[in-house]
Amino acid sequence: MKRLASISLLLVAAVLLAGCPKKPTVVEPPAAGSRIPGTSDAAGAAASTSTRPLGADAGINGKGIAEGGPLGRKIIYFDFDKSEIKPEFADVITAHAHYLTANAALKVKLEGNTDERGTREYNIGLGERRAQAVRRALMLQGVAESQITTVSFGAERPAVDGDNEAAWAQNRRVEMVYAP
Repeated sequence: MKRLASISLLLVAAVLLAGCPKKPTVVEPPAAGSRIPGTSDAAGAAASTSTRPLGADAGINGKGIAEGGPLGRKIIYFDFDKSEIKPEFADVITAHAHYLTANAALKVKLEGNTDERGTREYNIGLGERRAQAVRRALMLQGVAESQITTVSFGAERPAVDGDNEAAWAQNRRVEMVYAP
């Protein structure tokens, strides 16, 4: 319980340090063939690709999430028999929370998974607790409840087959799956 409280406190502190969410500034890329004032042709081309609005890159799931960086990471890993979010995934959750609040039409499904150890019933419950932990963290950062659904697969969908710690560690996860 203390660990859950400290992780919650860390997430709240991260939100407070990040400041209030601001309306995203949407900068439309220039029309094809147009030149950005004050730049050379090469610099104008580079600037037009770097000033795309959030979601302009077709990336993960084809839903506008660019590869790389915290927004490109869609999996939150957990310790054995735990549903507390590790501090190293705070930036991933924050990035996805900002993305979802800026794109209110998007929905995300949080798929909770476990390793193969434990009974089926226990693993379904643990997978659900993990998905709910990520859901709460996203909602604390302003994501609407209507944008999030959760499901638990328990040990039914392993990411990696194997009976060792390396395989089990990759199976203890919540995957974020975007849908329009």
